[in-house]
Amino acid sequence: MKNMKAIKILAVSFGLLALAGLSLAAKKSSASSSKLKVVTTIFPEYDWTRQILGGEDGAELSLLINNGVDLHSYSPSVRDIARISESDIFIYVGGESDAWVDDVLRNAKNKEMKVVNLLEVLGDKVKAEEVIEGMEAEHHHDEDGHDHDDDEDEEEEELDEHVWLSLRNAQILCRAICDALCEKAPQNAGSYRQNLASYEAKLAALDTKYKAAVSAGKRNTLLFGDRFPFRYLVDDYGLSYYAAFVGCSAESEASFKTIAFLAEKVNELDLQCVCQIESGNGKIAKTIISTSKNKKAKVLTFDSLQSTTAKQIKKGESYLGAMEKNLDVLKEALK
Repeated sequence: MKNMKAIKILAVSFGLLALAGLSLAAKKSSASSSKLKVVTTIFPEYDWTRQILGGEDGAELSLLINNGVDLHSYSPSVRDIARISESDIFIYVGGESDAWVDDVLRNAKNKEMKVVNLLEVLGDKVKAEEVIEGMEAEHHHDEDGHDHDDDEDEEEEELDEHVWLSLRNAQILCRAICDALCEKAPQNAGSYRQNLASYEAKLAALDTKYKAAVSAGKRNTLLFGDRFPFRYLVDDYGLSYYAAFVGCSAESEASFKTIAFLAEKVNELDLQCVCQIESGNGKIAKTIISTSKNKKAKVLTFDSLQSTTAKQIKKGESYLGAMEKNLDVLKEALK
Protein backbone atom coordinates (compact mmCIF):
# COMPACT_ATOMS: atom_id res chain seq x y z
CA MET A 1 0.00 0.00 0.00
CA LYS A 2 2.88 2.41 0.73
CA ASN A 3 4.24 2.20 -2.83
CA MET A 4 0.76 2.71 -4.27
CA LYS A 5 0.19 5.70 -1.98
CA ALA A 6 3.40 7.38 -3.21
CA ILE A 7 2.46 6.79 -6.87
CA LYS A 8 -1.00 8.29 -6.35
CA ILE A 9 0.35 11.41 -4.62
CA LEU A 10 2.89 11.89 -7.41
CA ALA A 11 0.13 11.52 -10.01
CA VAL A 12 -1.95 14.14 -8.22
CA SER A 13 0.99 16.55 -8.17
CA PHE A 14 1.27 16.30 -11.95
CA GLY A 15 -2.49 16.56 -12.22
CA LEU A 16 -2.60 19.80 -10.24
CA LEU A 17 0.02 21.28 -12.54
CA ALA A 18 -1.98 20.25 -15.60
CA LEU A 19 -5.19 21.56 -14.08
CA ALA A 20 -4.35 25.10 -15.08
CA GLY A 21 -4.65 24.04 -18.70
CA LEU A 22 -8.28 23.13 -18.12
CA SER A 23 -9.21 26.31 -16.25
CA LEU A 24 -10.84 28.08 -19.21
CA ALA A 25 -13.00 25.06 -20.06
CA ALA A 26 -13.89 24.68 -16.39
CA LYS A 27 -15.02 28.32 -16.20
CA LYS A 28 -17.27 27.84 -19.24
CA SER A 29 -18.72 24.65 -17.76
CA SER A 30 -19.33 26.37 -14.42
CA ALA A 31 -21.07 29.30 -16.06
CA SER A 32 -23.39 26.99 -17.98
CA SER A 33 -24.68 25.14 -14.92
CA SER A 34 -26.01 26.36 -11.60
CA LYS A 35 -26.82 22.85 -10.42
CA LEU A 36 -25.59 21.52 -7.09
CA LYS A 37 -22.43 19.59 -7.95
CA VAL A 38 -21.82 16.42 -5.93
CA VAL A 39 -18.74 14.27 -6.59
CA THR A 40 -18.31 10.79 -5.11
CA THR A 41 -15.35 8.43 -5.34
CA ILE A 42 -16.97 4.98 -5.04
CA PHE A 43 -20.30 3.45 -6.04
CA PRO A 44 -21.90 3.03 -2.58
CA GLU A 45 -21.49 6.78 -1.91
CA TYR A 46 -22.88 7.55 -5.36
CA ASP A 47 -25.94 5.34 -4.93
CA TRP A 48 -26.68 6.51 -1.38
CA THR A 49 -26.59 10.10 -2.61
CA ARG A 50 -28.74 9.22 -5.62
CA GLN A 51 -31.37 7.69 -3.36
CA ILE A 52 -31.45 10.74 -1.07
CA LEU A 53 -31.64 13.14 -4.03
CA GLY A 54 -34.54 11.10 -5.37
CA GLY A 55 -33.93 11.88 -9.04
CA GLU A 56 -33.95 15.63 -8.49
CA ASP A 57 -32.96 17.64 -11.59
CA GLY A 58 -31.32 20.37 -9.53
CA ALA A 59 -28.22 18.32 -8.76
CA GLU A 60 -25.32 17.08 -10.85
CA LEU A 61 -24.08 13.81 -9.31
CA SER A 62 -20.90 12.17 -10.56
CA LEU A 63 -18.93 9.01 -9.76
CA LEU A 64 -15.16 9.05 -10.22
CA ILE A 65 -14.37 5.32 -10.04
CA ASN A 66 -16.70 3.73 -12.60
CA ASN A 67 -14.48 1.77 -14.96
CA GLY A 68 -13.89 -1.43 -12.99
CA VAL A 69 -10.75 -0.24 -11.21
CA ASP A 70 -11.11 -0.63 -7.45
CA LEU A 71 -10.43 1.98 -4.79
CA HIS A 72 -6.94 0.69 -4.00
CA SER A 73 -5.71 0.99 -7.59
CA TYR A 74 -7.39 4.25 -8.57
CA SER A 75 -5.43 7.43 -9.35
CA PRO A 76 -7.40 10.56 -10.29
CA SER A 77 -7.10 12.03 -13.76
CA VAL A 78 -6.71 15.76 -14.38
CA ARG A 79 -10.42 15.98 -15.21
CA ASP A 80 -11.28 14.11 -12.01
CA ILE A 81 -9.27 16.64 -10.02
CA ALA A 82 -11.04 19.48 -11.85
CA ARG A 83 -14.46 18.02 -10.99
CA ILE A 84 -13.54 17.73 -7.32
CA SER A 85 -12.07 21.23 -7.28
CA GLU A 86 -15.34 22.81 -8.43
CA SER A 87 -17.76 20.56 -6.56
CA ASP A 88 -20.16 21.80 -3.89
CA ILE A 89 -20.03 18.48 -2.04
CA PHE A 90 -17.23 15.92 -2.22
CA ILE A 91 -17.71 12.48 -0.67
CA TYR A 92 -14.82 10.05 -0.21
CA VAL A 93 -13.75 7.15 2.02
CA GLY A 94 -10.77 8.76 3.73
CA GLY A 95 -8.36 5.84 4.22
CA GLU A 96 -4.86 5.09 2.94
CA SER A 97 -6.17 4.67 -0.61
CA ASP A 98 -7.37 8.28 -0.54
CA ALA A 99 -4.10 9.83 0.65
CA TRP A 100 -4.04 11.84 -2.60
CA VAL A 101 -7.17 13.77 -1.60
CA ASP A 102 -5.43 16.16 0.82
CA ASP A 103 -3.47 17.88 -1.96
CA VAL A 104 -6.55 18.16 -4.16
CA LEU A 105 -8.65 19.75 -1.42
CA ARG A 106 -5.83 22.11 -0.43
CA ASN A 107 -5.79 23.45 -4.00
CA ALA A 108 -9.54 23.28 -4.65
CA LYS A 109 -11.14 26.19 -6.48
CA ASN A 110 -14.35 26.07 -4.41
CA LYS A 111 -13.33 27.08 -0.88
CA GLU A 112 -16.94 26.65 0.31
CA MET A 113 -17.01 22.97 -0.60
CA LYS A 114 -18.66 20.60 1.88
CA VAL A 115 -16.49 17.50 2.37
CA VAL A 116 -17.84 14.19 3.70
CA ASN A 117 -15.10 11.79 4.83
CA LEU A 118 -16.69 8.42 5.63
CA LEU A 119 -14.08 7.37 8.17
CA GLU A 120 -14.34 10.69 9.99
CA VAL A 121 -18.14 10.38 10.12
CA LEU A 122 -17.91 6.91 11.68
CA GLY A 123 -15.23 7.92 14.18
CA ASP A 124 -14.54 5.15 16.72
CA LYS A 125 -16.67 2.69 14.76
CA VAL A 126 -13.80 2.40 12.27
CA LYS A 127 -11.72 -0.76 12.77
CA ALA A 128 -8.03 -1.35 12.27
CA GLU A 129 -7.08 -3.70 9.46
CA GLU A 130 -6.86 -7.18 10.96
CA VAL A 131 -4.25 -9.85 10.23
CA ILE A 132 -5.56 -13.19 11.48
CA GLU A 133 -4.14 -16.69 11.73
CA GLY A 134 -3.07 -18.16 8.41
CA MET A 135 -3.26 -14.87 6.51
CA GLU A 136 -0.51 -14.02 4.03
CA ALA A 137 1.73 -11.14 5.10
CA GLU A 138 1.86 -8.28 2.62
CA HIS A 139 5.25 -7.82 0.99
CA HIS A 140 6.97 -4.54 0.19
CA HIS A 141 10.18 -3.75 -1.68
CA ASP A 142 12.87 -1.64 -0.05
CA GLU A 143 15.24 0.69 -1.90
CA ASP A 144 17.59 -2.21 -2.64
CA GLY A 145 14.79 -4.23 -4.21
CA HIS A 146 14.54 -6.75 -1.37
CA ASP A 147 11.22 -8.12 -0.15
CA HIS A 148 10.16 -7.71 3.44
CA ASP A 149 6.96 -8.42 5.32
CA ASP A 150 4.63 -6.13 7.25
CA ASP A 151 5.48 -7.86 10.51
CA GLU A 152 9.12 -6.84 10.04
CA ASP A 153 8.18 -3.17 9.84
CA GLU A 154 7.24 -0.74 12.54
CA GLU A 155 4.40 0.90 10.65
CA GLU A 156 1.42 2.93 11.73
CA GLU A 157 -1.80 1.03 12.16
CA GLU A 158 -3.78 0.93 8.92
CA LEU A 159 -7.53 1.40 9.09
CA ASP A 160 -9.92 -0.95 7.32
CA GLU A 161 -11.49 1.24 4.64
CA HIS A 162 -14.36 -1.03 3.65
CA VAL A 163 -16.92 0.62 5.91
CA TRP A 164 -19.67 0.59 3.24
CA LEU A 165 -20.05 -3.20 3.55
CA SER A 166 -21.93 -2.77 6.84
CA LEU A 167 -25.62 -1.96 6.43
CA ARG A 168 -25.50 -0.36 9.87
CA ASN A 169 -22.64 1.91 8.86
CA ALA A 170 -24.56 2.72 5.68
CA GLN A 171 -27.41 4.19 7.72
CA ILE A 172 -25.04 6.47 9.64
CA LEU A 173 -23.25 7.54 6.47
CA CYS A 174 -26.49 8.26 4.62
CA ARG A 175 -27.51 10.63 7.42
CA ALA A 176 -24.22 12.51 7.04
CA ILE A 177 -24.69 12.75 3.27
CA CYS A 178 -28.25 13.99 3.76
CA ASP A 179 -27.01 16.65 6.21
CA ALA A 180 -24.50 17.87 3.62
CA LEU A 181 -27.17 18.06 0.90
CA CYS A 182 -29.54 19.94 3.21
CA GLU A 183 -26.81 22.41 4.12
CA LYS A 184 -26.01 23.17 0.48
CA ALA A 185 -29.60 23.08 -0.83
CA PRO A 186 -31.84 23.98 2.17
CA GLN A 187 -34.79 24.62 -0.15
CA ASN A 188 -34.92 20.86 -0.81
CA ALA A 189 -34.23 19.71 2.75
CA GLY A 190 -37.76 18.37 3.32
CA SER A 191 -37.56 16.16 0.26
CA TYR A 192 -34.07 14.93 1.16
CA ARG A 193 -35.12 14.04 4.71
CA GLN A 194 -38.17 12.16 3.44
CA ASN A 195 -36.09 10.20 0.93
CA LEU A 196 -33.53 9.42 3.65
CA ALA A 197 -36.21 8.04 6.00
CA SER A 198 -37.55 5.77 3.26
CA TYR A 199 -34.08 4.53 2.34
CA GLU A 200 -33.02 3.98 5.96
CA ALA A 201 -36.07 1.76 6.43
CA LYS A 202 -34.92 -0.39 3.47
CA LEU A 203 -31.39 -0.63 4.88
CA ALA A 204 -32.77 -1.66 8.28
CA ALA A 205 -35.06 -4.26 6.70
CA LEU A 206 -32.14 -5.81 4.83
CA ASP A 207 -30.08 -5.81 8.03
CA THR A 208 -32.89 -7.84 9.65
CA LYS A 209 -32.75 -10.33 6.76
CA TYR A 210 -29.00 -10.76 7.29
CA LYS A 211 -29.52 -11.44 11.02
CA ALA A 212 -32.16 -14.05 10.19
CA ALA A 213 -29.92 -15.75 7.63
CA VAL A 214 -27.03 -16.01 10.08
CA SER A 215 -29.33 -17.39 12.79
CA ALA A 216 -30.65 -20.02 10.36
CA GLY A 217 -27.21 -21.00 9.07
CA LYS A 218 -25.59 -24.34 9.94
CA ARG A 219 -22.14 -22.76 9.95
CA ASN A 220 -20.75 -19.45 11.21
CA THR A 221 -17.42 -19.24 9.38
CA LEU A 222 -16.52 -17.88 5.94
CA LEU A 223 -13.29 -18.79 4.18
CA PHE A 224 -11.90 -16.56 1.43
CA GLY A 225 -9.21 -17.59 -1.03
CA ASP A 226 -8.78 -13.90 -1.78
CA ARG A 227 -8.60 -10.48 -0.15
CA PHE A 228 -11.08 -10.03 2.67
CA PRO A 229 -12.86 -6.65 2.69
CA PHE A 230 -15.92 -7.91 4.63
CA ARG A 231 -14.77 -7.52 8.22
CA TYR A 232 -17.47 -4.93 9.02
CA LEU A 233 -20.14 -7.25 7.66
CA VAL A 234 -19.02 -10.36 9.57
CA ASP A 235 -18.54 -8.38 12.78
CA ASP A 236 -22.12 -7.05 12.52
CA TYR A 237 -23.49 -10.59 12.63
CA GLY A 238 -20.95 -12.40 14.82
CA LEU A 239 -19.42 -14.49 12.03
CA SER A 240 -15.85 -15.81 11.95
CA TYR A 241 -13.58 -15.87 8.90
CA TYR A 242 -10.30 -17.01 7.43
CA ALA A 243 -8.71 -15.45 4.35
CA ALA A 244 -5.60 -15.41 2.21
CA PHE A 245 -5.03 -11.64 2.43
CA VAL A 246 -6.23 -8.54 4.25
CA GLY A 247 -8.80 -6.39 2.47
CA CYS A 248 -6.38 -3.75 1.20
CA SER A 249 -3.63 -6.15 0.16
CA ALA A 250 -2.03 -5.83 -3.26
CA GLU A 251 -0.92 -9.48 -3.18
CA SER A 252 -2.31 -11.95 -5.70
CA GLU A 253 -0.17 -15.04 -5.12
CA ALA A 254 -0.57 -17.10 -1.96
CA SER A 255 2.24 -19.22 -0.53
CA PHE A 256 1.99 -22.99 -0.12
CA LYS A 257 1.83 -22.43 3.65
CA THR A 258 -1.25 -20.20 3.28
CA ILE A 259 -2.95 -22.59 0.84
CA ALA A 260 -2.27 -25.54 3.13
CA PHE A 261 -3.60 -23.73 6.19
CA LEU A 262 -6.83 -22.69 4.46
CA ALA A 263 -7.32 -26.16 2.96
CA GLU A 264 -6.97 -27.67 6.42
CA LYS A 265 -9.64 -25.24 7.69
CA VAL A 266 -11.97 -26.47 4.93
CA ASN A 267 -11.41 -29.99 6.25
CA GLU A 268 -11.65 -29.11 9.93
CA LEU A 269 -14.84 -27.07 9.59
CA ASP A 270 -16.37 -29.26 6.86
CA LEU A 271 -16.86 -26.20 4.67
CA GLN A 272 -18.77 -26.66 1.41
CA CYS A 273 -17.45 -23.54 -0.30
CA VAL A 274 -14.48 -21.21 -0.62
CA CYS A 275 -15.24 -17.57 -1.34
CA GLN A 276 -13.69 -14.81 -3.43
CA ILE A 277 -14.51 -11.20 -4.29
CA GLU A 278 -15.86 -10.02 -7.63
CA SER A 279 -12.44 -9.10 -9.02
CA GLY A 280 -10.92 -12.49 -8.19
CA ASN A 281 -10.01 -15.02 -10.85
CA GLY A 282 -10.76 -18.03 -8.65
CA LYS A 283 -7.25 -19.45 -8.91
CA ILE A 284 -6.46 -19.41 -5.18
CA ALA A 285 -9.95 -20.57 -4.19
CA LYS A 286 -9.75 -23.52 -6.60
CA THR A 287 -6.27 -24.44 -5.37
CA ILE A 288 -7.51 -24.46 -1.77
CA ILE A 289 -10.38 -26.75 -2.76
CA SER A 290 -8.13 -29.13 -4.73
CA THR A 291 -5.73 -29.28 -1.76
CA SER A 292 -8.56 -30.02 0.69
CA LYS A 293 -10.46 -33.27 1.15
CA ASN A 294 -13.66 -31.71 -0.18
CA LYS A 295 -12.97 -31.67 -3.92
CA LYS A 296 -16.62 -30.84 -4.62
CA ALA A 297 -16.65 -27.58 -2.67
CA LYS A 298 -17.95 -24.59 -4.63
CA VAL A 299 -16.35 -21.24 -5.31
CA LEU A 300 -18.76 -18.46 -4.27
CA THR A 301 -18.34 -14.81 -5.20
CA PHE A 302 -19.20 -11.85 -2.99
CA ASP A 303 -19.43 -8.31 -4.38
CA SER A 304 -17.30 -5.82 -2.43
CA LEU A 305 -18.83 -2.94 -4.46
CA GLN A 306 -15.36 -1.55 -5.15
CA SER A 307 -15.32 -2.00 -8.92
CA THR A 308 -18.89 -1.29 -10.08
CA THR A 309 -18.85 0.03 -13.64
CA ALA A 310 -20.86 2.71 -15.42
CA LYS A 311 -22.31 -0.06 -17.61
CA GLN A 312 -23.60 -1.93 -14.54
CA ILE A 313 -25.13 1.27 -13.17
CA LYS A 314 -26.87 1.89 -16.48
CA LYS A 315 -28.35 -1.61 -16.22
CA GLY A 316 -29.82 -0.78 -12.82
CA GLU A 317 -27.15 -1.80 -10.31
CA SER A 318 -27.81 -0.45 -6.82
CA TYR A 319 -26.24 -0.72 -3.38
CA LEU A 320 -29.27 -2.52 -1.96
CA GLY A 321 -29.43 -4.83 -4.97
CA ALA A 322 -25.77 -5.80 -4.59
CA MET A 323 -26.16 -6.38 -0.85
CA GLU A 324 -29.27 -8.51 -1.52
CA LYS A 325 -27.16 -10.65 -3.87
CA ASN A 326 -24.46 -10.89 -1.20
CA LEU A 327 -27.14 -12.10 1.20
CA ASP A 328 -28.04 -14.92 -1.19
CA VAL A 329 -24.37 -15.89 -1.41
CA LEU A 330 -24.03 -15.72 2.37
CA LYS A 331 -27.01 -18.05 2.85
CA GLU A 332 -25.39 -20.63 0.59
CA ALA A 333 -22.03 -20.25 2.32
CA LEU A 334 -23.58 -20.86 5.74
CA LYS A 335 -25.60 -23.94 4.72
